[in-house]
Amino acid sequence: MAKSDNKTKPTPVSPTEFVAAVEHPTRRADGEKLLGWFEEVTGYTPRMWGPSLVGYGRYHYKYDSGREGDMLITGFSPRKANLVLYIMPGYRDMSDKLARLGKHKVGKSCLYINKLADIDMEVLREIVEDGFSYMKENYDTWPE
Repeated sequence: MAKSDNKTKPTPVSPTEFVAAVEHPTRRADGEKLLGWFEEVTGYTPRMWGPSLVGYGRYHYKYDSGREGDMLITGFSPRKANLVLYIMPGYRDMSDKLARLGKHKVGKSCLYINKLADIDMEVLREIVEDGFSYMKENYDTWPE
């Protein structure tokens, strides 16, 4: 089976410059806060992944199909519609934490919030730390 490249790869773009260029003032301010917050929580320096993902750390995955590659361990993207936070292992029984988080929606590995003021940052820390620890325990990971 031919292996396709992961389209989301690290880029040389500065995460600080990327966030500073976000047009929506609330998304930009929340992105600026998250830049340092994720660095504090993970201990890793941010790096851009593709054109719009600010990532922390890197892990290597390999699917049963043979496809493999590297991806960010956790991170965020200040998109037009909302902030997207990436919790890579997904939400393995995090219902108690999610119930305490505040206004949000979830996807498979994405947490969608309108603005940081809508959520409890301490609960978000619990969620990110849980996902980050899971990834480090179950995958080959390294700082990026």
